[in-house]
Amino acid sequence: MIRVEALNKSFENKTVLSDINVTFDAGKVNLIIGKSGSGKTVLLKALIGLHSVNQGHIYYGDRDLTAMNSRQIKLLRKEIGVVFQGGALFDSQTVLENVMFPLNFFTNLSEEEKRERAIFCLHRVDLYDAEALYPSEISGGMKKRVAIARAIVLQPKFLFCDEPNSGLDPLTSIVIDNLISEITHEYKMTTVVNTHDMNSVFEIGEKIVFIHEGRKEWEGTKEEIAHTDNRYLNEFIFSSQLFKLIKKDL
Repeated sequence: MIRVEALNKSFENKTVLSDINVTFDAGKVNLIIGKSGSGKTVLLKALIGLHSVNQGHIYYGDRDLTAMNSRQIKLLRKEIGVVFQGGALFDSQTVLENVMFPLNFFTNLSEEEKRERAIFCLHRVDLYDAEALYPSEISGGMKKRVAIARAIVLQPKFLFCDEPNSGLDPLTSIVIDNLISEITHEYKMTTVVNTHDMNSVFEIGEKIVFIHEGRKEWEGTKEEIAHTDNRYLNEFIFSSQLFKLIKKDL
């Protein structure tokens, strides 16, 4: 479980997040949704320690990320897997080398053990015989699978995904969504996904947090979101669905 208390974040004189209080449930797919510029990406980066915060606390169980020193943060990051937007693979490394990278950084495993673990994770995301390929030689959907394999190679307790469906076609997006959901429940992780894709909300979202202009405007389940009377959330849902219809007709 991850608990956020009274979180505030500013850049220079601009407040980006204001008084965020939320709990992300263990063993579930938790979604952060909101329009571009709402602050959801800043929140995600604060959760994994890429952004310091001005006020507030971020608890991993009973451990306060905001009070940790650099050694403690490094230990915590061994428990965290991250799928960055676009995959963020190393172009100069093969698929296998990309997945092995966290093992090189955080473990003392032998080369053979690291290779076996990386191949196991690639197979878990249904990637076979792709180890020797480079990112430029695989599709966008395959890149996301490689990124997921790399994120789970350390068997993390916490998984963070930043717009995992960005740039993917609808069918591939469904495959990636289902993969994230399967892995979350299989490994009993606390998963937090930053997305604007309403299909993801209704397909795999178990807890939804809606951020509007830097504030937590609404939270609930995918069943509850269909009946919300929150004006800002309804506007977001309508605009998201309308954009998809327009894009489909282009």
